[in-house]
Amino acid sequence: QVGGFSWEDCGDGKDPVVLKSLSVAPDPISIPGSLRVSAAVSSSKAMASPLKAVLVVEKALGDLWIQLPCIDQLGSCTYNDVCTILDDLIPPGTTCPEPLLTYGIPCHCPFKAGSYSLPASDFDLPDVELPAWMTNGNYRVRAVVSGGGQELSCVKLAFSLQS
Repeated sequence: QVGGFSWEDCGDGKDPVVLKSLSVAPDPISIPGSLRVSAAVSSSKAMASPLKAVLVVEKALGDLWIQLPCIDQLGSCTYNDVCTILDDLIPPGTTCPEPLLTYGIPCHCPFKAGSYSLPASDFDLPDVELPAWMTNGNYRVRAVVSGGGQELSCVKLAFSLQS
């Protein structure tokens, strides 16, 4: 499917962290703009630092999917520890930003096992200077999170961007 939002949990039922539901509106996603997201995740295992994330980001070019490189931490990047990135964005000891706070969703490692759900919530997408190769178009992303050499979660996303 090209164009339009879709998602898939690619952990084959073996991963401890499972994306149960995800919806995103509008479609295509508009930058800048408002993004409405709802999601549910269940985890049978606590996740602690270091949490490695490997992203493969592809953009449709006609009928071809081109893998985008990792430039300035955007694109097909490997992040060796998502926990430290979260700590940089949200200093430890400060409260998690809304709407995470209201719904009891943690924003720092370790993440306890359990079920987390985010009812439809609005996020403002700022007018960020995206590189030219990351503007309008259809994208697909595969994200694999692992800890201690074990795959914890695998998610595939497809979406369209309009800036």
